[in-house]
Amino acid sequence: MTGARSPGVSCLVTGPAAFVGHRIVQMLLEEEPELEELRVMDKNLSEDLLRTCQRSQEKTAVKTLQGDIRDADFLHRSCRGVGLVIHAAAVIDTVGKVSKDLVMSVNVTGTEQLLKACLQNNVQYFIYTSTIDVFGPNTRGDPIVNGTEETVYDSKLGFCYAESKSLAEKKVLKANGQELQDGGTLMTCSLRPTYVYGEGSQFLQIHLDQALLNGDVFHRVSKKEALVNPVYVGNIAWAHLLVARAMKDPEGTKKIAGNFYFITDDTPHMSYSDLNHALGKELGLGVESRLAMPLPILYIVASLMEMVSFVLRPFVRFVPPFTRHLLTLLNTPFTVTYRKLQSDTGYKPRYSWEEARRMTSDWMASVIPQRRERLRETK
Repeated sequence: MTGARSPGVSCLVTGPAAFVGHRIVQMLLEEEPELEELRVMDKNLSEDLLRTCQRSQEKTAVKTLQGDIRDADFLHRSCRGVGLVIHAAAVIDTVGKVSKDLVMSVNVTGTEQLLKACLQNNVQYFIYTSTIDVFGPNTRGDPIVNGTEETVYDSKLGFCYAESKSLAEKKVLKANGQELQDGGTLMTCSLRPTYVYGEGSQFLQIHLDQALLNGDVFHRVSKKEALVNPVYVGNIAWAHLLVARAMKDPEGTKKIAGNFYFITDDTPHMSYSDLNHALGKELGLGVESRLAMPLPILYIVASLMEMVSFVLRPFVRFVPPFTRHLLTLLNTPFTVTYRKLQSDTGYKPRYSWEEARRMTSDWMASVIPQRRERLRETK
């Protein structure tokens, strides 16, 4: 990558302390030899992230920026002199633990402020880390099998996180082609990963803790026939890197500008619960054969808990352990393909299913002893 404004010269990654953002940072530092400067921006900078940055200082200048994505002045300073922004920062919430105001202000307003800073500072390339949730499943639980970016689907979204990411994505794609201060144009695209797994996954760790408390057996939260296609976190990071490279190519620009892409890999199609089992079975972890109750009854229970939460809201905050939307999300067959991403960027999964499964399983094995000890202490 050459030229003062090539995306390889100076790159800003937001949300680098989180699961996906951290892996994007690692991929850039390990696989982009011409990267001259990397800026990592988060409200809280984890020790793991700081160690990753420190290890690469001899090869690439890494600058850590600590601040709020909603702070316009901070964003303006952070974007000065940057050629590419990868915006992975977001508040993720699937059951309503976080207030809607906070989710919207970070995910939507924060993205708006970042786009403004890019226009003011002549940032030429902007990659938004979106989510499959902006597509579906919808509130009716209509299934999709091997959907593509051209698939027509009634994406009536049922929860705040998906709504916020959808609104932010629309703003990102609408900003494509807007004029920069120096007369150039901003080029944007959005990447929609499916459910993400891999080393360090906070959701996988929650399921693992529940399994350890359940006699080393994962709870069955999704029926076997609710097939989805999860994606390994390393392949998500790899897709971001390939898109960044393709964006600077004239042919790539024509294809990518203003578009969105699904990110999947060759992980077998299976339910969320069976993915947990596939990752943990060599460690002696099982999975329940059926849901705790028939799905229609679970929906009734969820409805009752949501009603209780609404009634108690003026007095006390009660967060249901599961909601109707979460049940729909976990029990709707929903798969998409990566054919368009492959066609436009040359993407092929960097890690095979067997490699991804082994690395994730090895990580699980490494954390199980300390998780057992911690769970014993909290009993």
